[in-house]
Amino acid sequence: MAVMVAMRSSWSILKYALYKEWNQVFHGGFRRFSTGTGATPKIPHTSKRGRIFTGTMLGLVIAGGAYVSTVDEATFSGWLFSATKLVNPFFALLDPETAHRLAIAAAARGLVPREKRPDPPILGVEVWGRKFSNPIGLAAGFDKNAEAVEGLLGLGYGFVEVGSVTPVPQEGNPKPRVFRIPQEGALINRYGFNSEGIVAVAKRLGVQHGKRKLQETSTPATSSNGVKQGGKAGPGILGVNIGKNKTSEDAAADYVSGVHTLSQFADYLVINVSSPNTPGLRKLQGRKQLKDLVKKVQAARDDMQWGEDGPPPLLVKIAPDLTKEDLEDIAAVALTLRLDGLIISNTTISRPEPINRLPVAQEAGGLSGKPLFKLSTDILKEMYLLTRGKITLIGCGGVSSGEDAYKKIRAGATLVELYTAFAYEGPAIVPRLKAELAKCLERDGFKSVHEAVGADYR
Repeated sequence: MAVMVAMRSSWSILKYALYKEWNQVFHGGFRRFSTGTGATPKIPHTSKRGRIFTGTMLGLVIAGGAYVSTVDEATFSGWLFSATKLVNPFFALLDPETAHRLAIAAAARGLVPREKRPDPPILGVEVWGRKFSNPIGLAAGFDKNAEAVEGLLGLGYGFVEVGSVTPVPQEGNPKPRVFRIPQEGALINRYGFNSEGIVAVAKRLGVQHGKRKLQETSTPATSSNGVKQGGKAGPGILGVNIGKNKTSEDAAADYVSGVHTLSQFADYLVINVSSPNTPGLRKLQGRKQLKDLVKKVQAARDDMQWGEDGPPPLLVKIAPDLTKEDLEDIAAVALTLRLDGLIISNTTISRPEPINRLPVAQEAGGLSGKPLFKLSTDILKEMYLLTRGKITLIGCGGVSSGEDAYKKIRAGATLVELYTAFAYEGPAIVPRLKAELAKCLERDGFKSVHEAVGADYR
């Protein structure tokens, strides 16, 4: 009987996922980003792939439905994460942006695994008065419009960063604007801050915030040492990354607008001044420009009414394509204005070996993934030394293993983000990275993440 119930439930999920979502994504899922006449875009040669995908998913779901009735919750959770590896090849058959939209749709509706296993205690990190169950987070750019926060946090990330969110909705750059380089584990994208705008995102985050408040009412979320467990959207921490509109002439006003509308829902805020896909944006990293901008954003945040938790921490995300003088200027601003943190780094406009020899290297946009690892980690190291370890750093760029995350931490990062590796490998990468990172820490005799932060340079 239990098996039959599980199978009926699985079939209901299958019908919803494959009928409603497949049709929504492939036959109108992009209407709000359409720049043409409004006609539904035609995706050629999908019927055969659709049948293959449907058959595979049917087998997985029915098998899973039978299996779940015989094992404990944690074991089944692990099985589901492993099973997602079988689906990845079918996503690889799709256009990159189509695959991206489909992944968001699945996570938004809970059609992804949910981590039921506790994180190793050695991975726990306390930052900004918050307890992160682990230091591995999902970088901004994946869930641009906060559509799938609950599903993504449920994958076991210690934190998820949404955005970049612009004040006014904008479509971003013309398609195609995402290009895979699978042989190098890399992507080039020139999305250009495609965003539904702060109002739409605020509505979604407001719903999540309301759920969290109800949970806190019934179950206190504070540990014995007074550090708050989880964040405003659930068990993990939520970051909100804000940007400026492409045609805006007053960048500061755009960021202030984002703060006024979204900061109440954020566990931390990020000023994105480093995307290479918005003209003139990176000029805001200059010493005077950055100082003026941060002061205005800090003032806007601090002028708002806050409860006992106080205002969310404010971070700045910088580019990897900076000179030593640029880094010194940013470090000086961060220390002088007591910035809460820096994210290092965004994508690069450079094309390192062997990317520069490939035809796709001619595509404009930011390069992410494995080729970015060394460049971004070198910048991270420099910034850790320049700020003398006084500023919380988030390492981002090219992370695809627990060893990569560990190297970022030893270079000065307290937290680590990934994106491209997740886009290629799917949900299974999250538990793998955490397990590998825990082994790295234990191998070298560290009892916590904090002990390893900046270990190579102190």
